Amino acid sequence: MKRLFPLLLLLPCLAHGGEPPAAARQEIAHLVAYLKESGCQFNRNGKWYSSAEAVDHINEKYQYLLKKDLVSSAEDFIDRAASQSSMSGKPYQVKCGGNVPAKSGPWLMQELGRYRAGKK
Repeated sequence: MKRLFPLLLLLPCLAHGGEPPAAARQEIAHLVAYLKESGCQFNRNGKWYSSAEAVDHINEKYQYLLKKDLVSSAEDFIDRAASQSSMSGKPYQVKCGGNVPAKSGPWLMQELGRYRAGKK
């Protein structure tokens, strides 16, 4: 039984199936919708993309990270899927209207804070 105890502790993780908790999934869905509906341009490795193209790319990264069980929170999603290129390490940027480009990580974290504040 002593040998089985550590394995029993892992069961919830195995049953988890790589999916973040429901609250995190809702927050991630909100962030993806926020980016898509923003109409902002998205810079990845020196090239500007539409918000719809950015969402497609970020969703692909997110699905890959889920398979690796690397996203358990909205912060993980922002940090690992939506902040920088996993190939070059260069930060992603967003440019909304005539505003100066901003790093996507802090931009999404700010929206996550607004979203959470609105749910209280």
